[in-house]
Amino acid sequence: MTETDSAETRSDALHPDAAVFSAGDEDRTDDGETPESTATSGVTETQTVEGVRDALRHVFVVAVTEYRLAVRSRWALALTGLFVVFGGMMLTFSGSAVGPEGAERVVASLTSLAAYLIPLAALTLGYDAVVGREDEGWLAVVFSLPVRRSEVVAGTYLGRLTVLAGATVLGFGFSGVLLVREFGLGAWPSFLGFLVGAVGAGAAFLAIAVLLSTVAREKTHALGAALLVWVWFVLVHDLIALGVVAAFELPDAVLSALVFSNPVSAFRVLVLSGLGTTAGGGFTAVLAGSGLSTASLAAALAAWCVIPIAVAARLVRRRRL
Repeated sequence: MTETDSAETRSDALHPDAAVFSAGDEDRTDDGETPESTATSGVTETQTVEGVRDALRHVFVVAVTEYRLAVRSRWALALTGLFVVFGGMMLTFSGSAVGPEGAERVVASLTSLAAYLIPLAALTLGYDAVVGREDEGWLAVVFSLPVRRSEVVAGTYLGRLTVLAGATVLGFGFSGVLLVREFGLGAWPSFLGFLVGAVGAGAAFLAIAVLLSTVAREKTHALGAALLVWVWFVLVHDLIALGVVAAFELPDAVLSALVFSNPVSAFRVLVLSGLGTTAGGGFTAVLAGSGLSTASLAAALAAWCVIPIAVAARLVRRRRL
């Protein structure tokens, strides 16, 4: 038998190329993937899930630690007492009209109070979130552990947000109880909208405070920057926007941008538009009936919470201790 005959009579299984392809076909699964690739993808997915769980656990631990430290330092008690006192005073001096109009007037007055008080409380609570912990030496200890710096920032923000939100709900909740007692359960929906908006505004300014604390190198610098932020958003921005609206006929897109660029304005418009009243005065009272949707205003407040924390999480990686 010649070599040609032996090559012709050789089976495909014995052909070198056929052996390679047959081996590859035997190793493939029904989906066309090899067991090695399937195992690799499975390990990658498992590592990703475990990484997410570890990150969430780290954030939770830092948040709980920040909450306990704030409670021990009497921050929660001080803020709650502050909101109770000022809310009760505002409820007492807001008028004695009976019925829905009286309830709306009281909620509008509480909104004006919260627009000044809550940003100041949030900035005061968060201006030393990073730079203060660095001065105490606590930040260097935490950063030496196997935990990402961004997780520390997120946990710090969430822990202090829990304190601020709890103080807001409890403090102004006392005013809500008095409001329902005076005007009945019909006043509860409008007050609940105010309470949710107040928590959102506090969360936005707390996020700004954490960002300032990440950028500043000293506590005094962070405190000064926080006061300037309060003056701009609470006082100056509203006056400038009102003057621009009064002097020029602006399109709706520009008016919406003026509202969304200030968390205080978004909070005020959100509450006053739900009340259907222009009480409270100022730029936001002019735009209370402008037709801005509740969803867009809530999204603006959410953006003011997320964006500063995301920026702080990136900048903290470059911070030298």
